[in-house]
Amino acid sequence: MPVTFIQYPKCSTCRKAKKWLQDNNIEFSERIINEDNPKKEELSLWIEKSGLPVSKFFNTSGRLYKELNLKDKVKTASNEELIEILASDGMLVKRPILLKDDVVLIGFKEDQWEHQIK
Repeated sequence: MPVTFIQYPKCSTCRKAKKWLQDNNIEFSERIINEDNPKKEELSLWIEKSGLPVSKFFNTSGRLYKELNLKDKVKTASNEELIEILASDGMLVKRPILLKDDVVLIGFKEDQWEHQIK
C-alpha cells in the first residue's frame, strides 16, 4: 500500500514533513485536509490503528479549536461525539497524518517517521 500524506499546505510542520518524504525518496499520494475532510469512518479507523486516544487527533493549537472552546469538551465528550466534531472540519484535525498499511502517524516526529516508514 502506498503512503498517503494528509496535510494543510500552509502548515510549516506539514511542509517540513513533505520535504522529509521527498528527501528520503518516499513515494506518496497527497490529500489536502481542508479540501478533502476526513469522514467519520476514516477517523474511527485511523484512531483504532494508531492506538492513540481521540483527543490526540485534535489540532489544539488551531484557531477553530480555540473558537469552539473545545478544550473542556474533549475531556468529557464520548469518542463518537469527538469523532463527529473532528469530521465536521478538517482544520480541527492534527496534521500531518501519514498512512501506510496499518501505520497511522499524526504530527511530524522525524525519528518516528524514520522508524515506521522507511
